[in-house]
Amino acid sequence: MSVASEEIEELRNADNVGTLARAYVAKLRGGDVGSLPAILGLVVLVIVFSALRPDTFTKAFNFGNLIQQSAGVTIIAMGLVFVLLLGEIDLSAGYTGGTAAGVMSVALTTHDWPVLPAILVGLATGAVIGAGIGLLVSRLGIPSFVVTLATFLGLQGVLLSLIGERGSIDSGEFVAKLNSDNLPVWLGWAIAIVFVVLYAASTFLRNQRRRRNGLTNEPNLLWALKAGSLAVIAFLVVFYLSIERSPNANIKSIKGVPISLLIILGLAVVLTALLSRTRWGSHVYAVGGNAEAARRAGINVAMIKLSCFVISSTIAGIGGIMLASYSGGVNNNTGGSTILLYAVGAAVIGGTSLFGGKGRVVDAVIGGTVVAVIANGMGLLNQPDSRKYIVTGLVLLVAASVDAISRRRAASTGRV
Repeated sequence: MSVASEEIEELRNADNVGTLARAYVAKLRGGDVGSLPAILGLVVLVIVFSALRPDTFTKAFNFGNLIQQSAGVTIIAMGLVFVLLLGEIDLSAGYTGGTAAGVMSVALTTHDWPVLPAILVGLATGAVIGAGIGLLVSRLGIPSFVVTLATFLGLQGVLLSLIGERGSIDSGEFVAKLNSDNLPVWLGWAIAIVFVVLYAASTFLRNQRRRRNGLTNEPNLLWALKAGSLAVIAFLVVFYLSIERSPNANIKSIKGVPISLLIILGLAVVLTALLSRTRWGSHVYAVGGNAEAARRAGINVAMIKLSCFVISSTIAGIGGIMLASYSGGVNNNTGGSTILLYAVGAAVIGGTSLFGGKGRVVDAVIGGTVVAVIANGMGLLNQPDSRKYIVTGLVLLVAASVDAISRRRAASTGRV
């Protein structure tokens, strides 16, 4: 019996925490570390910055600000997961987001379009860019590195043409609120409760269905631990964000869950369901694991690649809109500078493999939080940008090394 089969059998029979812990340790020793390194790194970073800046880093105001600062990069990273799962790369994702936001802003402010059509045309711009990249990669066989590098350069020119001589375009009041406003306190609590109940119910029913069909399923104890942990984290976050965090509440009150957090979580749920609950999602993992084997199994590899690039660029469009919302408009640097590097770094740091076939959307959320905490914490310590880049680069190198080592370990234990 293989190592993986032994773990599956042990999980089926798990009826106490000790058994679950042993199965999890065996999984780690087999090379499947998932997001654990990123989570441990995040805990260490929070402890260090909390100790060095207890008067600012741990404040609710900084917590809310950190979420809004990281929203654009995290969302672009969520889209990049789809491309990385194939073992490909998209170097143009940042400027795809900037161009999509630029088109939306032109429609809003120059042509006075209503908000919804303007946002949709921005997202359609991202989808068209992704379709062009996907066709060149999947049909002509041009390496994605070359195609997206050329697209990266070209879109900088497109963005400059869009913003014109003024150097920036206003994105309007509605867009500005997406990454600066907060939900009413009661609505934040209501969404958290509904989210936890839906997660617990859907995963419980799925486990029951798989058990009836004789398929691999989670023990009830593991399900309860996951659902309970999610409830604790969700309610603590909502509680902390619901307290008054304005430096001067008499002038302006700031409390409630940021709208940007709701957008991130909503995208995470939808995209996770797309990857884990659909046949298309299983085909993405199959192509990323071994494209030739997937082709021989009858999977349309070219179509899978094309669709992943379309989704990645469309999500990048949403990320670009959030970047424009945070900065108050679109300029020649929207989606540029370190945005792409941070987004790729976020996906990899969170646990998505650069070699394809392994990764989850939630990895990008965890990795994006790590990147944001580094930038935020070092900023509060008044460290220069040079040191921020060095630390972030070192963290990315560690993440890539963990990925390479875990894949080697997984291969030696028969997991891949």
